[in-house]
Amino acid sequence: MEVQVFELAYALDTLYFLVMGAFVMWMAAGFSMLEAGLVRSKSTVQILTKNVALYSIASIMYMIVGYNLMYSTGGDGIIPDLNYFLGSSDNSAADYVAGDTYYSRFSDFFFQVVFVVVAMSIVSGAVAERMKLSSFLLFCVVMTGLIYPIQGYWKWGGGFLEDAGFYDFAGSGVVHLCGAAAALAGVILLGARKGKYVGGKINAMPGSNMPLATLGTFILWLGWFGFNGGRELIVSNVVEANAVALIFVNTNAAAAGGVIAALLFSRILFGKYDLSMSLNGAIGGLVSITAEPLAPTPELAAVIGAIGGILVVISIIVLDKSRIDDPVGSISAHGTCGIWGLIAVIFSNSDASLGTQLYGAAIIFVWTFIMALIFWGILKAVIGIRVSDKAEEIGVDAAECGMEAYPEFKQ
Repeated sequence: MEVQVFELAYALDTLYFLVMGAFVMWMAAGFSMLEAGLVRSKSTVQILTKNVALYSIASIMYMIVGYNLMYSTGGDGIIPDLNYFLGSSDNSAADYVAGDTYYSRFSDFFFQVVFVVVAMSIVSGAVAERMKLSSFLLFCVVMTGLIYPIQGYWKWGGGFLEDAGFYDFAGSGVVHLCGAAAALAGVILLGARKGKYVGGKINAMPGSNMPLATLGTFILWLGWFGFNGGRELIVSNVVEANAVALIFVNTNAAAAGGVIAALLFSRILFGKYDLSMSLNGAIGGLVSITAEPLAPTPELAAVIGAIGGILVVISIIVLDKSRIDDPVGSISAHGTCGIWGLIAVIFSNSDASLGTQLYGAAIIFVWTFIMALIFWGILKAVIGIRVSDKAEEIGVDAAECGMEAYPEFKQ
């Protein structure tokens, strides 16, 4: 009887893990739609191509290199056990054990690989409309195979950030801040889109399809239940099932709080209800609760999300005035709110400290930003990272992909 109960729990938890991974995989569609809606029509095909390709590259690179680096079950806390990296040690056990939790290692890999995709998707939107597709995809290889897994090892693989008492349950720092830091490095080297900043004036470049952007946000909202809920790992007992339910409620409350706060704050600042700010408010609220979605009450989760929604609006304005051109607001929604999410942990988790949370945020940002700056710089020097002025003028869709997203309509 005990064996049957164990096998049933194992099957249930593995299925839960896989379904939550599929939810997170669906976030790739959300990023694709959100970004496609927020860029101009002449850049839509390239942004969609980037998202399909980065998902595929991340899946292969994390399978070959990244997963074994991030979960090497060895190393000195800073550098993973390179035997796994070199493939000279067995890291392919059929079952993964974490405390009293048992589940298929294949299900663990599938769940982890879609997190890598999310981190890289953040970069995609920030460098949209003027980056060479080839340069972006080459950077994707390095980001998903090396940069992300190593900082992930420091926290989730049992490295020095875990030992320091740094809390990041589902990845406000490990996933979102990491992706935003890489995006910021790329944007700085890449420069702004032509015509965005002229003579000290900021020129608006509205997205081409706001219904699509809204659809993308709702898809991301849905996928986030897997993103946060799946990190609980199991659902086969009463305590864990209740924990997953609370995580879902808190995740939803934070997103709703982010939307309402961004909507009202944009009305105060601009005199209008800004849809794009509201969509980023939802993302900002979701990112903000991701570091600790279990400990807060639903009311506190809504407040944490609301603060994230306000911070998104402020951050987008500040970056724009600083001439940092992020067409979809990725750096603000994932970076600024990622830092806030890490800080917000201290309001519901008595074991967390502000100093340690800031320390972890700084480590993740500095590592990712510097490494990304180096690899972006190498690509810029060797093959270039920006399309020609003519290609940008006619659109990267026609110049790099040879097709248009909306051929019946002309700008």
